Amino acid sequence: MSPRHVLLSAALAASLLAAVPGSGAAAETDYTLKVDASKKGASIDDTMYGVFFEDINRAADGGLYAELVQNRSFEYDKADNAAYTGLTAWAPHSGTVDVIDDDGRMNERNRRYLKLGLPAGVINSGYNSGIAVKEGQRYDFSVWARTDQSGVPLTATITDPAGNPLGDAVKVQVKGDGWTRYTGSVRAKKSTTTGRLLVTGGGTGTLRLDMISLMPQDTYKGHGLRRDLAEKIAALKPGFVRFPGGCLVNTGSHYGYDAPNYERRRSYQWKDTIGPVEQRATNWNFWGYNQSYGLGYYEYFQFSEDMGAMPLPVVPALVTGCGQNRATNDPALLQRHIQDTLDLIEFANGPADSTWGRKRAEMGHPKPFKLTHLAVGNEENLPDEYFARFTEFRKAINAKYPDITVVGNSGPDDTGGTFDRLWQLNKQAGVKMVDEHYYNSPSWFLENNNRYDSYDRNGPKVFLGEYASLDNKYFNALSEAAYMTGLERNADVVKLASYAPLLSNEDYVQWKPDMIWFNNHASWGSASYETQKLFMNNVGDQVVPSTASATPSTQGPITGAIGLSTWATAASYDDVKVTSAAGQQLFSDDFSGTDAQWTKGDKGVWNVVNGAYVQSDAAAENTLVTAGSKDWRDYTLNLKATKQSGREGFLVAFGLKDTGNFYWWNLGGWNNTQSAVEKAVAGGKSTLMSNNTSIETGRTYDVRVDVRGRHVELFLDGQKWGEFTDDSRVEPFRQVVTRDNATGELIVKVVNAQDNAARTSIDLGLPVASTAKVTVLQGRPDDVNTEFTQPIKPRTSQISVRTAFTHTFPPNSITVFRVKDRSRK
Repeated sequence: MSPRHVLLSAALAASLLAAVPGSGAAAETDYTLKVDASKKGASIDDTMYGVFFEDINRAADGGLYAELVQNRSFEYDKADNAAYTGLTAWAPHSGTVDVIDDDGRMNERNRRYLKLGLPAGVINSGYNSGIAVKEGQRYDFSVWARTDQSGVPLTATITDPAGNPLGDAVKVQVKGDGWTRYTGSVRAKKSTTTGRLLVTGGGTGTLRLDMISLMPQDTYKGHGLRRDLAEKIAALKPGFVRFPGGCLVNTGSHYGYDAPNYERRRSYQWKDTIGPVEQRATNWNFWGYNQSYGLGYYEYFQFSEDMGAMPLPVVPALVTGCGQNRATNDPALLQRHIQDTLDLIEFANGPADSTWGRKRAEMGHPKPFKLTHLAVGNEENLPDEYFARFTEFRKAINAKYPDITVVGNSGPDDTGGTFDRLWQLNKQAGVKMVDEHYYNSPSWFLENNNRYDSYDRNGPKVFLGEYASLDNKYFNALSEAAYMTGLERNADVVKLASYAPLLSNEDYVQWKPDMIWFNNHASWGSASYETQKLFMNNVGDQVVPSTASATPSTQGPITGAIGLSTWATAASYDDVKVTSAAGQQLFSDDFSGTDAQWTKGDKGVWNVVNGAYVQSDAAAENTLVTAGSKDWRDYTLNLKATKQSGREGFLVAFGLKDTGNFYWWNLGGWNNTQSAVEKAVAGGKSTLMSNNTSIETGRTYDVRVDVRGRHVELFLDGQKWGEFTDDSRVEPFRQVVTRDNATGELIVKVVNAQDNAARTSIDLGLPVASTAKVTVLQGRPDDVNTEFTQPIKPRTSQISVRTAFTHTFPPNSITVFRVKDRSRK
């Protein structure tokens, strides 16, 4: 090592390279990193990284929206969830309590209310384990009420589960038989996470109640959002906020406004989410629960403005996505949605004396929200049908608001027939920006750092609206960080990027991974949150070209056993044969006897029936059974497969190491809308190729898979279905260098996603200050942040640097240097 190289201090080096159990910290791999400071790379927009909010995992009610009362307007219904009633989250305390829907309702959108035969009371249990309050904090109570008596005393008290009060009671006198809002506040005298809200009415007669609310006074900037969650999001310094979804946007949009039972129409309409909260609809959510719309479009715009982020709403295109395939063929409904979108732009940007700008002003925001981007649709699986409708939206928006960027999309995956067709249509039409979504394994992210290197620099720009590695472990975050270096390097193509989903209530999980986790009293960032925050707080203004040496490759041929599986489908298999490339028979089973050659899992019902191997449970998912040797290579797999019933087709596995590491040919997947080859690594799957093949029930298919080295050819009924070569290399060492014009610093981000330390000779190519700020994330690959322990947290210190120096990046680490450029005055 040259004497001119400046090393870390012994103490810092020891701390950064302290052996992490199981990390292999003693081993080192040598790298070089060279910065070409004389050249300029892509400019990076301030909006490069943002956040995507979707009401999934109870992200809104019981989450970011600070309301503590669940089902505050008694609108929960079995039509939305079989477990729901109008009294979900409520319990009678005394007297007679009934949920009523009649002409006495408060308004058309708020149909149901509570009728109490006095004296009587009800208790609300909130979300999670109860209502969480903090000692010394104040909480605002409100209720809409009416009575047939001259006056009825109403009391609201926060209690523990045993009924003991935790603060002073709110006491009001309800007078008259017209709906009137009554308010008060209470100061909590004790902290609890299991509180209840007790509301009682005294005297005689009848008391009617609706919109019972308990809100903390301490919300984010006073705008009704839960402070700890909003502050964690704001700490990311997001450049944009995409909202409100996601699957809940386009699913059900074909119902329109005129479906029976107005509030049950299952379609997200932005106009339902603005105005006084008591006049907003309560609606079914695609993710299986109700949403109150207390967190609506006005609040999304306000939150974006509070964080200095660009608002980016998504509106339905009237073509369903998210595994569904329906397109609305109602011209009047299409025009209505297009007009709604024009009205949305006016609500956001119109003057205070315009029709919809006035509504914004009446809500407290006379100035425009400065909307510049709007997306139409989300993950549609019918590309031509979607694009025909998208074109109508775009034409109308461009005619009236030519400065608005209308964002198209590319379907639900990173490759395949839908993806290719939508990109073709977007390019041909000159669409400015296309939304891409994908959720893949860590290995996919480590293999595809150069994904955007070959994108057309003159074509549509990319909005990477949803992406994540399929778990919340630190290794997933490492793979995402490595991939993000490629996003920044290609900032001239990738203009916007947001990890997804953003929030998850730990007691209401529909999807994992998620960036920020919470319950009713605490919140914590996942390892991916810490990664996103580190990148988003250290973006820079312009890419500085840099190169790094590669990690030595140990890639060999595809090897592994075979497997059969189904997904929500009953199917039969027969005549399974495996033959080596030299013609030697490795395996054969015609199921004339038992299934002794196969290893079963714990899902599905597999039996030999009439000379075939049958999985008969049409509801079971991922019913994989396996056979053969994980050492097999260069072989041909032949079999016959027949779908008997169910939603999908069948799955044929090869190159199978274990139940988390394999390839499979997914024929008739995604509700029998497409077929694909998927690769699973450590349980996370990514798609290698796909098309729109569907599978017929009762038809027997001849399936053949040829594995040669890392090349695979697939045949269906004797015709070549497709082929691929899986030669992408997992590269654990990645870097990107940017320049911060305001501070005059080079920002060097290096990801070392392996168990070996990376001893690196760094040449910055220009004179620099003698010290630099360094921030490091490091941990075990399996580390997971929880409410009680956060092993993945940044550590910041100062190190000595020069133009050329050697630095050893710890195993499984993300490191950010901020180095002062001395060549600039």
